Amino acid sequence: MENIKTRGYTATDESGKLSPFEFERRPVGDDDILIDIKFASICHSDIHQEKGHWGKQIYPQVPGHEIVGIVSAVGKNVTKFKVGDRAGVGCMVDSCMECESCTHGEEQFCERGQTKFTYGFPNPAEPTGITQGGYSDKIVVRDHFAVHIPESISFEEAAPLLCAGITTYSPLMKANFKSGDKVGVAGIGGLGHLAVKIAVSKGAEVYAFTTTADKVEDIKSWGVKEVIVVDEEYKSMQAYGKTLDYMICTIPYQFNVTPYIMCVKPYGSFTLVGMPIKSEININNLMLSFARVNFNASLIGGIPETQEVIHYCAANGIRPSIEIISAEEINEAWGKVVNKEARYRYVIDAATF
Repeated sequence: MENIKTRGYTATDESGKLSPFEFERRPVGDDDILIDIKFASICHSDIHQEKGHWGKQIYPQVPGHEIVGIVSAVGKNVTKFKVGDRAGVGCMVDSCMECESCTHGEEQFCERGQTKFTYGFPNPAEPTGITQGGYSDKIVVRDHFAVHIPESISFEEAAPLLCAGITTYSPLMKANFKSGDKVGVAGIGGLGHLAVKIAVSKGAEVYAFTTTADKVEDIKSWGVKEVIVVDEEYKSMQAYGKTLDYMICTIPYQFNVTPYIMCVKPYGSFTLVGMPIKSEININNLMLSFARVNFNASLIGGIPETQEVIHYCAANGIRPSIEIISAEEINEAWGKVVNKEARYRYVIDAATF
């Protein structure tokens, strides 16, 4: 079996500037599928990781973990897919598949530490020595870690569901909020805008918190109860003290968590899914104690739940707000994501690699 020649865009250092890259992927193994990528979308995590915000990286590294395309080859053991199927790949591409977490749909928490994330993760099977992501025209992945993309949703609208969708859907479902409950969403970007749409579809009374005033009309169009434009002194949030049953926070930078927590009712819950630089946040423990809020964090979701969110969004008309770009526009798009100018997910046409 020969390695598979692949074209993509790669980071070569911590500058955050990407460039065209030709590389090879491993051959299709007995349990693998080859996907001809049609679209891959841009997640803020791509930027954090390639800039070294979460630790030193190995370069060249191709980012991207919101990947959709068509299966073009399958290994001899594969029964989940056939050639011609529509398939998607999210944030992970392998795990031990034997431990308690892996056999119960939480492969991201492999107890043997064998979860392989989609890019930048050591993998001796790959010619480059690491996993390489979806800013490319092909990907080889273990069949278990791909999901089916139904015909009822376009490839370009399905792509953001593979990370932004599952990362918000998973904690929202675990929150078990009831129809009519007050749900806050903090940070209305790629993840946050999907959190709003999913929570509204589940019957929540949604309160959206954003620092970007020119997003207000967009957010209102998604069916929220109220949009709160957060000012530097957090005065606009004070009227919402102890009013929310639940809040999900997607803010991907260091920020003052306390004013957001104080909007949640005593014994309500607050879930953090944004991953700041160095993945650390500061929190006033005394204020958290007085707030009596259950504070937790969440990391993506397992493969069964990823398939679930794809089907749920396809069936219920939930579509991300996207802008399709070419490969040569990636660097400009990254700059716009950092500057809060994305509306709301950039999706790369893989035909342009």
